Amino acid sequence: MFRRLTPVQLAVDVGIALVALLVRATMSFESPILWGVVVLMAAALAIRRLSPGLALAVAWLGAIVQMAGMQAPDPSNLAILAVLFATARYGGRIVRWVGLASAGLGALVSTGYVVFILGGLFVYNDLASYLRVLPFALIGAITTLGLSWTIGLLVRTWDNARQSRRAQRAAEQAVVVEQERNRIARDMHDVVAHSLAVVIAQADGARYVGDKDATDAALSTISATAREALADVRLLLGQLRHNQDEGPQPVLADLDRLVEQMRSSGLVVALEQRGSVAVVPATRELALYRIVQEALTNALRHGDTDEEVVVLLDWGTDAASLTISNALPSRRSAEPHTPGHGLAGMRERALLVGGTLEAGRQNEHWVVSARIPV
Repeated sequence: MFRRLTPVQLAVDVGIALVALLVRATMSFESPILWGVVVLMAAALAIRRLSPGLALAVAWLGAIVQMAGMQAPDPSNLAILAVLFATARYGGRIVRWVGLASAGLGALVSTGYVVFILGGLFVYNDLASYLRVLPFALIGAITTLGLSWTIGLLVRTWDNARQSRRAQRAAEQAVVVEQERNRIARDMHDVVAHSLAVVIAQADGARYVGDKDATDAALSTISATAREALADVRLLLGQLRHNQDEGPQPVLADLDRLVEQMRSSGLVVALEQRGSVAVVPATRELALYRIVQEALTNALRHGDTDEEVVVLLDWGTDAASLTISNALPSRRSAEPHTPGHGLAGMRERALLVGGTLEAGRQNEHWVVSARIPV
């Protein structure tokens, strides 16, 4: 119900609401009831990003009090536009569509209230005049309220697209780095394997040769080959260190921080661990962490971000079973899934530590299942 905001964001929202309240306080008030309406609208403005659903309810309460007290439209009603924007920009699926329904219903109610009640229909009894005004007033209300909600939805869509592009660029960069590291690893294997083969052959030959000159020649070859191999390995290791990230590699204790990062990006994540946590080698911890990281990134890019992503880590006696399940968006339900580099990378990480990984669609969810021996 409540979103996670930084202290600065919360201070800015409360500050804007207080400034709006103070500005309105300098104006005249026709009725004490209007004070309550102004305070409710300011409160809705203050919590619009913290809890869009609650802000919408407070705004509706203010509007009902205003209409029950027969109060005319007030400048504080502009807070409703900001609240409708927030429901589309920050709200979940239910809050978002309730905001759209509120825009339509609010347009009808406000138009009827202004035209028929405040317009004096029952005083002047001139139905034809007010029916001529009604279509224009209704169109204006729908346009104003609906536009606020629509702008919020467009900003949300643009932000999701930007995050998706950023995640895609990061994934592509990771693929390039991984490919380069694989190339270096192959080079190192070739250098070490070739050099050791030469060294072993020369050493074995020197054992059976009685000629001092031949022995000296074999030892010279061994020395030269070993020095050359050492220089090549140092060069390759230097390249590997250059490509590695600075600082220690993440471990399972960092999963909570990873989940919080994904939540701040708009993804709803539930992390659960079952069984007794085993002490595992660093390579297996890193494999589990990277698989969860890649799966959550894919869920943010390709999944339904309004539905909860479930991460389950079940510790067994001989292996850790990892399951990540996220809902697929309905608009893509008919499209086949095309495996990318991320899926191949997750499977490769599991295989390198002796585990297995499977990923695929199950009903309306995308499920990644990995088994890592402990």
